[in-house]
Amino acid sequence: MTDRRNANRRSQAWFGAQGRSGMLYRSWMRNQGFGHEVFDGRPVIGIATSASELAPCNAHLTRVAEAVKRGVWQAGGLPLQFPTMATGETLMRPTAMLYRNLMAMEVEELIRANPLDGVVLLSGCDKTTPAMLMGAASVDLPAVMVTGGPMLNGKYRGQDVGSGTHVWKFEEDLKTGRMTEEECFFAEGCMARSDGHCMTMGTASTMACVAEALGMQLPGSAAWPAVDSRRMETAQAAGRRIVHMVEEELRPSRILTREAFENAIRVNAAIGGSTNAVIHLTALAGRVGVELGLDDFDRLVREVPTLVNLMPSGTYLMEDFCYAGGLPAVMAELLGGGLLHGGPVTVTGRTVAENTAPAERVDSDVITPLDAPFQPAGTGIAVLRGNLCPDGAVIKQSAASPHLLTHRGPARVFDSPEAYHAVADDPGLDVDENTVIVIRNAGPKGYPGMPEVSNVPLPAKLLKAGITDMVRVCDGRMSGTGYGTVVLHVTPEAAVGGPLALVRDGDPVVLDVPGRALRLDVDDAELARRRQEWTPPAERYVSGYTWLYTQHVEQADRGADFGFLRGGRGHEVPRDSH
Repeated sequence: MTDRRNANRRSQAWFGAQGRSGMLYRSWMRNQGFGHEVFDGRPVIGIATSASELAPCNAHLTRVAEAVKRGVWQAGGLPLQFPTMATGETLMRPTAMLYRNLMAMEVEELIRANPLDGVVLLSGCDKTTPAMLMGAASVDLPAVMVTGGPMLNGKYRGQDVGSGTHVWKFEEDLKTGRMTEEECFFAEGCMARSDGHCMTMGTASTMACVAEALGMQLPGSAAWPAVDSRRMETAQAAGRRIVHMVEEELRPSRILTREAFENAIRVNAAIGGSTNAVIHLTALAGRVGVELGLDDFDRLVREVPTLVNLMPSGTYLMEDFCYAGGLPAVMAELLGGGLLHGGPVTVTGRTVAENTAPAERVDSDVITPLDAPFQPAGTGIAVLRGNLCPDGAVIKQSAASPHLLTHRGPARVFDSPEAYHAVADDPGLDVDENTVIVIRNAGPKGYPGMPEVSNVPLPAKLLKAGITDMVRVCDGRMSGTGYGTVVLHVTPEAAVGGPLALVRDGDPVVLDVPGRALRLDVDDAELARRRQEWTPPAERYVSGYTWLYTQHVEQADRGADFGFLRGGRGHEVPRDSH
């Protein structure tokens, strides 16, 4: 084993200190059974784990941490595990997105405040991955991401079922009488049958793939199922690798370049990834000083076809994707077509091109070739502009109904998701298949936290009439497991006076995805008159974290981060108070 001791390491400001200070730091650590020899200057590696039984997707990460520790010991480092909060979308109210920035702050400050030379980030559910990347990027110590892996495919009556995606399908079946309450109760137990995060190409799977595409996760590691032994092999390899990264001083600022973000955007299009990646990538770019605008997400994907046939846009699930070749096979296909940058360095110390060279596409039905894609180029995320969304809105074309991508219909306006849900099952609700459902006050400040409520279920009377989709417009987000013709992230949001606040029942709404437009067919004079009448909603919070959030959160086109967290703050060792 190579001698990796170094008296100049950051951790030695603690463990290598002379006199009383060093004695205090070392002696308290030794109450855990560490011998004096582990404080000899070897790399001290933090293992940040978001394991929590309140975040089911992350509950198994304690076992993943043990595998990381083995790797760190093997490479001559000292592994020290520490907990972070877990932002699990499955249980947290009002939304885990409200707490992404808080988790990012916690991760950043824990890394900076402790005697660490590098860190392994263990995440699972949607917001934990971007939050950890954001926090680590702001500190800029060597870091590698290890996501916890997807669940095994759900199985119900001989068919594969996908977490999230089939929740919406089963709900529709229940409302239309195609499924009984008893059948639905049984089916829910078939959906999530192992450790891990959503096995659809929802936000958790998307962000795992995005972390790999950015170069912050080991090649191929995004897709291994949580219960596959190779998930633990990957974690152990990450533990070994982070020790070498410390010695090489391979920091996030060297990896998270403009080209790396462009790769991630194009990969997200090719996998049919979640619209939430737009917000998380924009926020992460802000932490490292990379200029990334909303229009980049449209311009960069116009030539990129959807290659991955996964729910909610397709048929298969993450377990199938893994065995078909995983993300390296997708990236190799894109690289071969000149759609990726091959030069960016990754956590392996090698380039994207070097990492993907051995990749193999095993199943061309799950991962389609570039010359015969699952969906043609231009079916990824589209960015819309217009008088209804002057700062932008997004739509996931691959999950939408083609016949609705160009549509004009009267608005039916609801001032909150709850207001819609209260009447959605009313057989007398004044809507038809041409209606555009408008849900407002669901943005970052308005809800607060920008929840995943935009893909509201269709009115029961339309479902019973055989209508399967309609246009919905909202300033909130949509789960990556969801589907439908849903315009999301309308910016500025209604709560800060965005045009969505001015829409009234019956106003003609025009959606033109090919023309990248979303507008209200109401003349400017009338909109100006309505604006004069509009008053901002009263402040609901006067203290606590939610007050901090509503006062400082930026709009969706800026990543919904806190303005005061943009840019990095480095890893300067705090003063020694002993």
